[in-house]
Amino acid sequence: MSACSIRHYAVDQTADILSGQGGVFASDDDPELIRDAAPLSLKLIEGLIAERAEHRGLLLAAAKGFTQYSYAFVQQDADELENKDVNAAYRLRERAARLYRRARDYGLQGLAAGDKEFAAALRADPKKTLASLGHDEVPLLYWTGAAWLSWIALSKDSSDALADMPIPMAMLDRALSLDEGYSAGALHSLFITVEMSRGSNTEQAAARSRAHFERAVQLSGGNLAGPYVALAEAVAIPRQDRKAFENLLRSAINLSPDAVPDARLENHVMQKRARWLLEHTDQYFIE
Repeated sequence: MSACSIRHYAVDQTADILSGQGGVFASDDDPELIRDAAPLSLKLIEGLIAERAEHRGLLLAAAKGFTQYSYAFVQQDADELENKDVNAAYRLRERAARLYRRARDYGLQGLAAGDKEFAAALRADPKKTLASLGHDEVPLLYWTGAAWLSWIALSKDSSDALADMPIPMAMLDRALSLDEGYSAGALHSLFITVEMSRGSNTEQAAARSRAHFERAVQLSGGNLAGPYVALAEAVAIPRQDRKAFENLLRSAINLSPDAVPDARLENHVMQKRARWLLEHTDQYFIE
């Protein structure tokens, strides 16, 4: 029993360290270094989850880490490869979808907090089930919802995936109602894209997206590239507004990536995305 206690203590100490290392990654200015380092870190986290499945810090770190890795280093690679090798890009998107689903499952495990009935209740009545969650669950709601929606976006041929849409939407709505300022406006930034998938009136959806953009910029002090890139892709392209597209992306590129040290990596990744989109502007607009 003594040996078991010592083992659990050691695992918990390591788990606490690994679950809190996101800030070290987030403040790095070398995306390629993080690309190489992240897989080992994520597998270590998974190994510790196998030992301590109830450790919510680890579950959040896994949901967040796999979502970020999939977007920054798998899905974007697929986009950049598509013109050269369609089949390779397709395989990368399949991999990205699997990683998003893995992130979602870890997030759901964290939100369930050992409640075996949570998953069934969530599917039966998402809003009612999520209404019991409080402010402390906002990070898990955000990353689980983001991962789930990203998985659905890459699984459009699956009717089962599309049928799940109301659940992550409800998660993000709940998170927004609890803490709209979470992570310097990350929720509003995500809703820029989310709103364009709600309803059939694209003009109203675009107006809602722009409102979220303005709030995201306000909450971030205009120092994050993400909202600018999101509005360019989610609204300017469907509306065929080339001028807005180019201006938004240039605004993202011109930001100092060091303005928010804790978001340095995010800014580098999104500025890289902005440059790539600008270079391929002609693909998105019909003269």
